[in-house]
Amino acid sequence: MLVLAFDTATPAVTAALHDGDRLLAESTTIDARRHGELLVPSIQEVLREAGVTLSDLTAIVAGSGPGPYTGLRVGLMTAQALSSTTGAPAYGVCTLDAVAYASGLTEPFIAATDARRKEVFWASYADMRTRLDGPSVDRPADVPGELPLVGAGARMYAEILGEKRLVEGTADYPLAGALAALAAEHLAAGGAAVLTSPSPIYLRRPDARVPGPPKKVTT
Repeated sequence: MLVLAFDTATPAVTAALHDGDRLLAESTTIDARRHGELLVPSIQEVLREAGVTLSDLTAIVAGSGPGPYTGLRVGLMTAQALSSTTGAPAYGVCTLDAVAYASGLTEPFIAATDARRKEVFWASYADMRTRLDGPSVDRPADVPGELPLVGAGARMYAEILGEKRLVEGTADYPLAGALAALAAEHLAAGGAAVLTSPSPIYLRRPDARVPGPPKKVTT
């Protein structure tokens, strides 16, 4: 097994390679404005570090969001393109699931990422592998419960959500190493059906709008 995973649904442009037993290589750069520039070089870097080529891949996994429209589509379109090129199947995994898996928590908690517009994307979990509710998008004050919190969205709005709820020592962003390891677990267990197609999870309309017709000018 050789799983290439990457995520561009947050400011982290992250890619990793996993062989089903261990993480072979990982690259992460935090830059919310350069997803399109950084993803392919990151993929090339992890392939080179692991000493493999695209033709060696067993599966391709992309974070499917939720996330801002522009960044999210970079990763998903790349997954689809690589799948067409290599013949390896492409899958999508909820980005919040990667944040949750990286936390290593064995108790109930909430993972949250920044949704912009003073909102967060969030989901609740029974443990690092089991999502109970979500993903959803809400203002921080409307995120329910008193559960522990992980993720950049929780940290950004700690004053509203409660600083004592933050779990220290956990990753703010969905690292591709966690994404690859989670997908490899499903694939090794014969759970490819659990993985979704590489399609975006959109919880609201994109910020961009198609311009309307020009206004009529009267003389």
